[in-house]
Amino acid sequence: MSTFSNLLHRSYLEVPDKVSIVLQHAGEADQEITYRQLILGANQYALSYAREELKPGEVVLLILQHGQDLTFAFWGAILHGVIPAIMPFLSEKLSPERYRADLASLISITKPSAIITSAEFEEEARSALVPGDSIRKIIVTNTIETQSEPDFESLPGMKAMPDDIVILQHSSGTTGLQKGVALSHKAVLNQLEAYSKAINLDAEKDVIVSWLPLYHDMGLISCFLMPVLLRVPVIEMSPFDWVRAPYKLMQSVSQYKGTLSWLPNFAYNFCANKIRERNLEDVDLSSWRAIINCSEPVHAESHKLFVEKFEKFGLRPNTLQTSYAMAENVFGVTQSLLEAGPTVDEIDRESFMKNRVATPPITGQPSMKILSSGRLLDNTKIRIINENGEDIPDRLIGEIMLQSNCMLTGYYNRPDATESVLRNGWYITGDIGYLADGELYVSGRKKDMIIVGGKNIYPQDLETLTSEVPGVHPGRTVAFGMYDEEAGTEEVVIIAEVDSEEASEQEVIADAIRKHVTKSSAIALRHVKVVGEKWIVKTSSGKIARSANKEKFIGELKS
Repeated sequence: MSTFSNLLHRSYLEVPDKVSIVLQHAGEADQEITYRQLILGANQYALSYAREELKPGEVVLLILQHGQDLTFAFWGAILHGVIPAIMPFLSEKLSPERYRADLASLISITKPSAIITSAEFEEEARSALVPGDSIRKIIVTNTIETQSEPDFESLPGMKAMPDDIVILQHSSGTTGLQKGVALSHKAVLNQLEAYSKAINLDAEKDVIVSWLPLYHDMGLISCFLMPVLLRVPVIEMSPFDWVRAPYKLMQSVSQYKGTLSWLPNFAYNFCANKIRERNLEDVDLSSWRAIINCSEPVHAESHKLFVEKFEKFGLRPNTLQTSYAMAENVFGVTQSLLEAGPTVDEIDRESFMKNRVATPPITGQPSMKILSSGRLLDNTKIRIINENGEDIPDRLIGEIMLQSNCMLTGYYNRPDATESVLRNGWYITGDIGYLADGELYVSGRKKDMIIVGGKNIYPQDLETLTSEVPGVHPGRTVAFGMYDEEAGTEEVVIIAEVDSEEASEQEVIADAIRKHVTKSSAIALRHVKVVGEKWIVKTSSGKIARSANKEKFIGELKS
C-alpha cells in the first residue's frame, strides 16, 4: 500500500513536466503548475515547517484563499508529515466576530500547532488565539523558505505509514464545534481506487474543471487529491470568481475540453438562472462526459433546468450524473452508472410523506419524482434500518448505515463523537433514504426531522412542495420546526424566496404555499414567510443551513 508522499515522489520522477493543476483568477492569465513545480513549491513549505519545528503528526490549519500558496502549503504539509486541515476563508458573508469565535472553538478541540495564512489575514488569525491554546506558530506565506531541490530521503512525510492520519476534513458550514474527520492514507487511496473505477477515470483523456472550495470534501477529494495523486489534469478557479461569474465554468470546460466536474445541487439552478447566453458565445460543452451532483438529496428538476439551458451549447442530457458522498467515507458512497445515468423513481406522494414508503404512483393521485444517487461503490456496503435498528426491506424509508475500507479513523480528538456514530463496524450516517433495485435514494437528514402531533415530518419534503408553487425560487426554500407550548408540539415554519417585493403579491404566494403544502402533506401549514432574494442562509458548500435560518427568523420576530 502506498502513501500520498510516495505517489508525489513517483510523479516527480516519472512525469515532472506534466501539467497537474491550472489555477485561474479573474483578470489574470491562467497559471500552469507541472508536477516538478508542484513538488518544488511544496518543498519550500516543508522546509518552512521544519524551520518552525513542527513535528510530523501535528495538525496545521491552512487559512488561505484559492491559489498557489494554498496548493503548495497543503502538499508541503504532506511532504513534512504534518496533517493539513483546510479552513474556510473569512468572506463578506460571514460575521468577523462569529468567525473568530468559531475558529477559537475549533482550535480548542483540534489543538493544531500552527496556522498558515497570508499577511493580510495574519492579524485576523491572531485575534482568534487565546492564552494557553495549542498554536505555537503562525506561518505567513511571505516568510517561507527559498526554492530548492527536494531531498526526499530527509523529508519526514516519506516515512509515513498507510494507517497514519494524512488529512482532516471538516464538515461544511462554520468551523465552530463541527467535527474534524480524520482520514488515513490507506482510507483515501482505497476511496480513490473504488471511485475512479466507478467513473472510468482515465489519466490520459480526462480533464477535471472545478470551482469548488477545498475545505469541503467534494472539492478536496474529487477535484484536488484525486487528480493530483492519479495524474489527471485539473483546472481550478476561485469559488468567489465563480459566484460572481458562473459562466466562467462553461468557458473553462470549452477552453480546456473538460470532461468531468462535480457540483452541489444548488449550482444547477444557479447556473441555469444566472448565466446569460451572451457570455456563452462560441462555448462548446460537448467534451463534458459527466457532471456529478453530490448534494443529498439531489433533485431531478434541477437537472432538467440545467439541460434545458445548456443543451444548445453541446451538453448531452446523459452527462448529468449523481453520487451520494460524505467526508466520513472520504467521499463517494454511491455513483450513478455513467453509461445510463441516474434513475428517476416516480412514486405516490401520499404514501411517501405519510407512510414513509416509496410505492408506485396511483392513477389520479399526486405523484413525485425522486432522483437516484446511484449504485454502491465496489468497496462499500449499505443497510437501511428502522428506529429499532432493524434492517428493513427495499422501498421502506429508514436511516442509512454504511461500511467500507475507506471510513474515517475517527473524529479528531472527539472519541465521544466517534463512538456515537459507529456500531459494530458500521457508520451511522444520520441520513434518511431507501433502496430500490440496487440503487440508493436519499431523502433527508434525520436530525432535521420535525415532529408534529406525533407525526415525523421531513423538511426536505415540505421544501420540495413549496418549490412547486408558482413564483417561488426552486431550491430557495427552508422548513423547520418551532415548539408551540400551548399546543404541546412543534409547528412548521416555511420560508420561501420570491421575485416580487410587492406585499400583496407576496401574500398571494404565501397563501398558495399554505394551501399546496397542507393539501399534499400530513400537516396543516400556518406559518409561511415570503421573502426577497438572498434572505435564506446557506452553508459554505451551498446547503440549506436550517438552524441558522431558524435563528434569523426568531431574531426578526424579536426585533
